[in-house]
Amino acid sequence: MIKLKKFIAWTVAIAMSHSAGLQVAQAALITTEAVAVQSVDAQAAAHTAASRVHVMEMLNRADVAQALMDKGVDMDAARARVASLSDTEVVALADQLDTAPAGASDVLGVIIFIFVVLLVTDILGFTKVFPFTRSIR
Repeated sequence: MIKLKKFIAWTVAIAMSHSAGLQVAQAALITTEAVAVQSVDAQAAAHTAASRVHVMEMLNRADVAQALMDKGVDMDAARARVASLSDTEVVALADQLDTAPAGASDVLGVIIFIFVVLLVTDILGFTKVFPFTRSIR
């Protein structure tokens, strides 16, 4: 009888020691709006991180670094400033880098367009701007 009580006591002690680490889990319903907000937040965070990487890659390019150093910008200071930008500023800067013209501005294209229009109107006889053209009229 004593052996049975010891056996039961040991069994209960072992069972209690194994169940001491278990925790109670509570389940609740998650609304669709909460899931959508979390998804949007995750996408925004990923976009911000990608924008920050894009701006830092542009700073690490040799031609950009050389142009900045020619203007007297310290590259370590520039990297520190980019790292300290807020998320919205980084996204705006990355979008501006993607949409900026690669070479010069569009002024040269406008000047060439105006020259061609005046040349064609001179040849057709509507204007007399250039002395080296002859009118077809």
